[in-house]
This record gives sequence, structure tokens and C-alpha cells, in this order.
Amino acid sequence: MDRRTFLALAGTGTIGALAGCVSSAGDDGGSPPVGNGAETDEYGEIEVSASGSAETDPDMAVVRLGVEASGSSADGVRTDLAEGAAALRETFDALEIPDERVRTATFRIRQRRQGGGFEGTHAFSVEVDDVDRVGEVVDAAVDAGADDVGRVNFTLREATREALREEALDDALANADAEAEHVAANRGVDIVATGAVSTSDVSVGPLNVEYYALATDDAAAPETEFETGPVTVSASVTVVYLFDH
Repeated sequence: MDRRTFLALAGTGTIGALAGCVSSAGDDGGSPPVGNGAETDEYGEIEVSASGSAETDPDMAVVRLGVEASGSSADGVRTDLAEGAAALRETFDALEIPDERVRTATFRIRQRRQGGGFEGTHAFSVEVDDVDRVGEVVDAAVDAGADDVGRVNFTLREATREALREEALDDALANADAEAEHVAANRGVDIVATGAVSTSDVSVGPLNVEYYALATDDAAAPETEFETGPVTVSASVTVVYLFDH
């Protein structure tokens, strides 16, 4: 595989999940969620589940890059993989990608099911902080001998993810408030407090891009470019609202 010529959007995935629960009532269930000294059984409940989301452009990418080898012996395949992996490591160093951003994702040597001999893969997971450099990293790796180029995940750094998590929760809670107010108005009651809040399915949906390449001997093949879209963080909440009987 000499040059890359086409990229296709594969869809979205989901990574990470956080959940929590907040309650205004005391541990014994007798303390009221409002400060008027009333018992909680003086209140009716409206329970609402709602979701919310927030999105922004990706600010990091995770790329799978590796080498493959085959041969008549496991030792020969191992040697070829070691040489190929070393060439990729040198390329990552030349691209000034910190060592802590590169880790082994797969190392495998196995006997072929048909035809005899052995085959193997040594692949790395590479984190790229500048999404505009992803094409450059892929091209340099392919030029260095990478013949195992997998999915590229465009995602968010931890700080960005946390900020959008809060925005998604705010959106979910606002949606829950609106629904609860509608229910209360329809029933002719007034909401006086929040009894409990739980969160679930707070997640990040990265953009997954598949890398496709066609073999060509054209040394002037165009550079690889990736077209990305927004990354979405979603959240779900369940809120118990209290109203006077």
C-alpha cells in the first residue's frame, strides 16, 4: 500500500459513561427537601426523565497505525515486525509526538489457517493533539512502511469533555424542568422543590473515520485530508419534583 487516496466517514461511537445521584432528603427519609419543617409525605411527586446534549469541534484524534508481516517462521515474522515498528517509532519521534501519546494497541503472531507459515501485526494507538496534523501523521507513517492503518477517532480532550459534560447536563436538566412544569400546570399543582436527581449515560460520541487507500506508484499522490464534524456529548437525567397536596 503506497499511497492513500480516499477517506470515508464511518459513523459515531460512544466512549465513557458517568452516573451520579443527588437527593435533598435526609438519609432517614424524614427530612424535607424544603426548609419549612414539613414531612416529605406532605408532598406529591412528579418524576421526569429527560436528555440533553452539547457539541463542539474535536480537539484531538486517536489513530491506529501499524505494520504487518508474514513468513515461514514465527521468528522471521517477529523480526520483520520489530523492524517495521522501529521505523514507525522513528517517524513518530520525527513528528515530535511525545512517547506518552504512543502505545501498543495490538501485537500478534499466529499461524496461518491456510497455506502454512505465520502472520503477525504490531499496531500502535497514537494520540494527536492537533487534528489538522492527522493527515500528515498518517502519510508519514505510510511512507515509513505502515500497512495497517485503522480507524481514526476524532474526539475531545479531558478538559473539553468535562466542560461539555456540564453543558449537556444543564440542557438535560432544563428539559426536565420544562416537562415537569408542563405536567404540574396540567394537573393544577405548584412545584415547591426538587426531591432527588440522578444522572446516567453521560457520554461522548466521537467521529469515527475509516481510512481507505489504493496502491499507486504515483510519487505525487495528494496528501491525506480529513473532513470532520462536531463531537456530541449527551446526558440523561431523572428528576423527582415535589408539589403540595
